[in-house]
Amino acid sequence: MTENRKKRWVMVIDSRKCFDCKACDVACKRENGIEAKGNRDVYRNWITSRGIEGTFPNLKQRFEPSQCQQCANPPCVRVCPTRASHLDRDGLVQIDGRRCIVCGVCILSCPYDARFKSPQTKVIDKCTFCNHRIAVGKQPACVDTCPTKVRVFGDLNDPESEVSRLLARHHYFVLKPKSGTQPSLFYLS
Repeated sequence: MTENRKKRWVMVIDSRKCFDCKACDVACKRENGIEAKGNRDVYRNWITSRGIEGTFPNLKQRFEPSQCQQCANPPCVRVCPTRASHLDRDGLVQIDGRRCIVCGVCILSCPYDARFKSPQTKVIDKCTFCNHRIAVGKQPACVDTCPTKVRVFGDLNDPESEVSRLLARHHYFVLKPKSGTQPSLFYLS
C-alpha cells in the first residue's frame, strides 16, 4: 500500500489488563496542558469502575477506560453550527478552537459524555487521539504510558497492523452500538 492511502485510526482496549493506575490520565493531561485537578469535567480520558467479580477470597475489580470514541458518524460534527467540530483527513473528530463559540450543542449530542469546556482555553475540548503525536509517527500519550498495554492504537486499514490482528483474533464490542455513531474504540470481550 502507498503512504497516501487513507488511514482509519482506531484503539483496541483490553479492559481486563486495566488496574486503574491513572497513568493514561496523567500522561494525557501533561501532553495536552490540562491542569491535573480531580475534576471529571476536564478529563480527556477516564476510567470507570465496572464492579467486582468472583467470590471471596478470589475477587477482582473490573475497570473500563474510555474517552472520545472518534466516531465515523459523529453527532457532534453534525450539530456544530460553526463547523468547529469537524473530521480531519484521516476521519478523526477534531475541534478548531478559533471557530468554537461554546454553544455546547456538541456536548449535549455526544452519547459518550466525552466533551467539556476547557478552563484553560475557554472552548470545548476532548480527546484528539493526540493527533499532533500521530502526525509525527508517535502513539497517543495514553497508549505510550500504559504499563500493562491496555490500549493498542493503529490503522485498521492496514491488515498487518496490531489492531487489525487483535480484532481478527478476538471477540470485541463497541460502546452504545445502537447510537449509530460507529465508534473507533473497540473493547475486547
